[in-house]
Amino acid sequence: MLASLGYGALVITFLVSLYGVGAAIYGVTQNKASWVDSSRNAMLLTFPLLTISALSITLLLIQMDFQVEYVASVTSRSMPMYLRITALWGGQEGSLVFWAWLMAAFASAVTLRDWKRDREFLPWVVVVSLSTLAFFLILIIFFENPFVRLWQSSSGEIISAVWQPAGTLPFIPADGRGLNPLLRHPGMIIHPPLLYLGFVSFVVPFAFAIAALITGRTDDRWIRVTRRWTLWAWLFLSLGLVLGGRWAYDVLGWGGYWGWDPVEIAAFMPWLTGTAFLHSVMIQEKRGMFKHWNMFLIILTYDLVIFGTFLTRSGVLSSVHSFAQSAIGPLFFVFIVLTLTISLWLLVRRWAELRGEEQINSFFSREAFFLFNNLIFMAILVICFWGVVFPLVSEASGLIGQAIPALSNVFTGQKITVGPIFYERATGPLWAGLLVLMGIAPLSAWGASTAKTLGRKLWLPTIISFIPAVVIFFLGVSGAALLAFWLVSFVTAITLYEFWQGVGARVRTKGENVFAAFWALVGRDRRRYGGYTIHLGIVLMAVGIIGIEIFQTETQGTVPIGGEIALGDYLVRYDSLADFNTPDGRNVARASISVFRDGEYLTELNPRRDYYFESQQTMTIPGVRSSIEDDFYVLLVDWQPISTQSATFKIYHNPLVNWLWFGSVILIVGTFVAAWPEKDRAAIRENKHLRVQAPASAD
Repeated sequence: MLASLGYGALVITFLVSLYGVGAAIYGVTQNKASWVDSSRNAMLLTFPLLTISALSITLLLIQMDFQVEYVASVTSRSMPMYLRITALWGGQEGSLVFWAWLMAAFASAVTLRDWKRDREFLPWVVVVSLSTLAFFLILIIFFENPFVRLWQSSSGEIISAVWQPAGTLPFIPADGRGLNPLLRHPGMIIHPPLLYLGFVSFVVPFAFAIAALITGRTDDRWIRVTRRWTLWAWLFLSLGLVLGGRWAYDVLGWGGYWGWDPVEIAAFMPWLTGTAFLHSVMIQEKRGMFKHWNMFLIILTYDLVIFGTFLTRSGVLSSVHSFAQSAIGPLFFVFIVLTLTISLWLLVRRWAELRGEEQINSFFSREAFFLFNNLIFMAILVICFWGVVFPLVSEASGLIGQAIPALSNVFTGQKITVGPIFYERATGPLWAGLLVLMGIAPLSAWGASTAKTLGRKLWLPTIISFIPAVVIFFLGVSGAALLAFWLVSFVTAITLYEFWQGVGARVRTKGENVFAAFWALVGRDRRRYGGYTIHLGIVLMAVGIIGIEIFQTETQGTVPIGGEIALGDYLVRYDSLADFNTPDGRNVARASISVFRDGEYLTELNPRRDYYFESQQTMTIPGVRSSIEDDFYVLLVDWQPISTQSATFKIYHNPLVNWLWFGSVILIVGTFVAAWPEKDRAAIRENKHLRVQAPASAD
């Protein structure tokens, strides 16, 4: 019953989406407002319909209805309730439904806004949103249906079908296969939803951008309408990436948070273009410039979202994060090409109308620095994109070798992958350039600016930034690490200096105390000071990245009980090992080790290896001692039978890594400040002006 209900809701949603697209196009082309309103209602209806589907899957997972193939593939009787619920997005079919459900939620939320000032946008926003939703529903209904059930024929053959085939009986496995062990982690509750929220949120500004291109409305209204949508999308995607890094740090067992995995990069690429877009739109709002560029950036961000979803779900690239091989890859590719082609055609069609109102007059102006900032983001994007597609290009090159035998030695068709070293060496200098611009840009002026005026603002925070750099130098840090820490100090000094100047001005002119002045300062310009807070969060995250990337040390050794392994100032003593089975279907090997630093006892850690009988897979759980200074991270790699009881441990020392997680919290705070609604002062001034101009009443 639940499976039929959920499947029926999917089909109805698909038909409603197609109707909404058709009604919107008919209404706008025939100038029939009632049809446009009907398309809007259709978009509102998609959310409750898909809620029925999502709830149906969730209830099937909770009830462990193993006749449903998807339930049998991602749950088992040993799994706790929270994992059975989160299994909704733990497999290919369910996660696509979850993606579509979130898409419907955001599309419906957009339709609830007041459209009086932007009525011409409405039908095209509906068309773009529902077309995207309909595409995902096609994937779900025809290729990755989570409501397929298992049936057994009289000959014993197991058949997968939505409806019961003739001559079959329901087949219900005794137990399911359960989730991949890597997904049996509390991070499963929040990491995928945040990542999906980031993806689907970017559809909203894209839809408004396409609406602006179609209607020929070349002002910045579409940007102002979608600014907070874009900020939330960026925040969700940022949090998804950070939490994904934390999840990897906790369960992948390699002592790091980011491995430049293809699927990690697939989620990172729209973050790059989205970040560039958030900076670039300020230029259009302030100076009427970069209109072409902003359109291109949001188009690229949307298609990178679809491209990232394609890489994760098609199975074309090998990744610990990707789903199994699937037939939906070609459809994704066609959809990406189609949407990109149509979007760029619309952009070219409106090219002349999107000319900027101003030009860059100085290389030291704020708009020039924002342009440099965007170009660096694009350079990083190109490196990441090439690294991701190169294995596909190298494999496909074999076709050239087959067609031209003389080139077969060059184009061998072997799949060649690129590793972290490529990305780190190629992007490292670019990240340093971004830090420099992050510091300089806030002090530059809009329009005309010179090196002299910029230098007057820079000299004091620059001198201040050298103080921590000198201290770090005398602590023994030199080379690239010293430069990196100075860049962090430079950006921090300038950002805090901006806060200090603003607070000081209010204290002097208004007589407020420091705290009241700070609160009022941020409240009057949330976007600016929220952005500065985001910058502070990023530089704190940079401290953590510098610490683990440059100063991480590691060792590995096999020792008997009572044996010791040293790493720097730390010493580990292997005390015991327990090997036991658990009620939830695991075999656990858990070591007890004592950690000492400079001869002083610190703590006991319990690294372990969990073997899951259902999936016959192993998960490594580190033992970690965390402080603001560092993480001491220990893995149980192997162990011998009880007769010897020796064990092999891999140990990492990760200096400053917790600054990465702390900085992400500051980033969240800054985004909330920047996105928090504030009064439209321009509208208030306009209303006051109208009241002044209005004639006196007859009374």
